[in-house]
Amino acid sequence: MWHLDLRDKAVVILVSLLAILTLVELALSYREDRKYYQTRDTFINIYLTSLAFLINLGVKTSTFFILDFVYHFRLFQITNTIIYWFTLIVVQDLLYWILHYTGHYCRVFWAMHVTHHSSDHFNLTTGFRSTVFEPLYRVFFYLPLALIGFTALDILFAYLVTQLYGNLVHTQYKINLPKWYSYVFVTPSQHRVHHASNLPYLDKNMGMVFIIWDRLFGTFKDEDEKEEIKYGLTHQPDDMGPVNVLFHEWKALLHDVKHAPGFKNKLRYFFYPPGWSHDGSTQTARVMQRKLAEQRRLMETNKLKHMPRSGSAAA
Repeated sequence: MWHLDLRDKAVVILVSLLAILTLVELALSYREDRKYYQTRDTFINIYLTSLAFLINLGVKTSTFFILDFVYHFRLFQITNTIIYWFTLIVVQDLLYWILHYTGHYCRVFWAMHVTHHSSDHFNLTTGFRSTVFEPLYRVFFYLPLALIGFTALDILFAYLVTQLYGNLVHTQYKINLPKWYSYVFVTPSQHRVHHASNLPYLDKNMGMVFIIWDRLFGTFKDEDEKEEIKYGLTHQPDDMGPVNVLFHEWKALLHDVKHAPGFKNKLRYFFYPPGWSHDGSTQTARVMQRKLAEQRRLMETNKLKHMPRSGSAAA
């Protein structure tokens, strides 16, 4: 008879919960005519997560071997179980934030991560819309965990658990949470901001479980009710077929590299943030956000200048 260990039981429970919640959200969306789901988009999400699952299976052995190899050179050994798991979850989430930040600020990584953002819908299946090729390089971001003294199996389990939490915040339903919770943990509202293509929201709220990293490192942004969220990319690809959905940003990147003057500029297109251009014809999100903030400050200043002063006498 097949027996599940504690880890397997936890995974089964969490995956089952996610599946049930997804079906409930889907049913409510259609019943209430909210249009959160679109059939073709949902099938693309399933297609992309299936590809990522196959790649994960293909690199599973090598990922485990690399982590286990580095573990033999560990610098510490945490013996207290509670401290061990608490530290693993927190540090793993920080390293994920670094991985995610890299995916937004280095164009060659953005070319792989962009698939997760290419949907103009936002629902629990959007969380399945994986960065398909991430399993090929993710392990190298998690090597510090093995050096700290966490086993390969525990690292992979912690990643799975935090990934499942990350899936749960992909919803447009408004969920009232305590203020303290939204200060520490990622909420659906904060993750809606992350998936927005509105200029003020670009490259914000990178955390998977903890939002404290974004608060600490300057990438936090609250959802503004006055700024209606538009999901997807700033420039949506016309062709969302099974091949182009994976490689449209690669095509754009290689086109820019091909036409860039000089070897240094060609390298910059690979490693500088999306939007950077050698001639300034396109700009990064940060540059455009600074300009927008300055424009809004000037508009507010001019508005205040033309406001009548209280108590002033009529002419």
